[in-house]
Amino acid sequence: MSLKPDKKIIFWGKIVVFAGLLTYIVHVIQQQPFDWATVQTQLRAVSHPEQWAVSLLLLTPVNWGLEALKWQILLRRVEPVRFWDACKGVLAGVSLGFAMPAQLGDTTGRVLSLRTNRTGAVGASLVSGGTQFYVAIVFGTMAWAYHLTLVPERAHTAGNWLLVLLVSLSLGGIVFGLFRKRVVGYLSGRPALRRFAEYWQVAGRYSDREIGLALGTASLRYLVFSLQFYLAMRVVGLVLSPTVAASGIGLVFLAKTITPAFNLLSDLGVREAASLWVFSPFVVSVPVLLTATLTLWVANVLMPVLIGLIWVWKLKITAQ
Repeated sequence: MSLKPDKKIIFWGKIVVFAGLLTYIVHVIQQQPFDWATVQTQLRAVSHPEQWAVSLLLLTPVNWGLEALKWQILLRRVEPVRFWDACKGVLAGVSLGFAMPAQLGDTTGRVLSLRTNRTGAVGASLVSGGTQFYVAIVFGTMAWAYHLTLVPERAHTAGNWLLVLLVSLSLGGIVFGLFRKRVVGYLSGRPALRRFAEYWQVAGRYSDREIGLALGTASLRYLVFSLQFYLAMRVVGLVLSPTVAASGIGLVFLAKTITPAFNLLSDLGVREAASLWVFSPFVVSVPVLLTATLTLWVANVLMPVLIGLIWVWKLKITAQ
């Protein structure tokens, strides 16, 4: 190879990351208890499952397109980018986030997709994740409140205190949004935090309109992937009333949102465990429910991860 030493290091570093991600994806797929016999049996019992499956798949680019739109909106304060470039950054983040803890991989992929002002992009990524987190909390609060009316035995002391906590977090988000610039200014002035201030200062520069647009896009995306969950259940013949399905889906996504994504786990297992607990009072077949959640995972996570590997390879390690 006729590359310079630093470029050789970057090249082989990419090879290692790329191969590692592929190996991990294969490992995860092999570990999933995906019962193909159950899938085939259910598909034969469902009337026109291909219609539900096609609808589910068609919503996948809509889902991640909305995430890219939110990222593009928030990047305007840092480095204006085209929608397609925002899509590439989001997909690269999805791939890296698949095997890295918390929001580290997602932020890394998005930041490295930019050539300039990467420091400010870290703050924009945190705001992007924060808006989606807050939307999940708000919808999850409504879902839990309704779930307690559907399953009264869960309206015990702990269940009611959880509702109080969720309502407090929802209201706290409004308060934080109103005073976010003062909070950011205060934190930036603290001696112990001053050296990190450049990473989050962009959060205090967003206008109310920009935050509103980001929250609106996050809410629309939440509704899209909730609909995808419902479609995944219909693919395997799992039919629940709209209210039961909506509240259950809201709780599953709430659990997935508030549960830390540990390395080598991603969100695998969290969605499945939460689904089993949430829908257990409604006498749902466990294999069928697990098949639905894994179907959703394949459509909404695995496919974008595989596509995102293309953009992981094209990431630039050094900035301009």
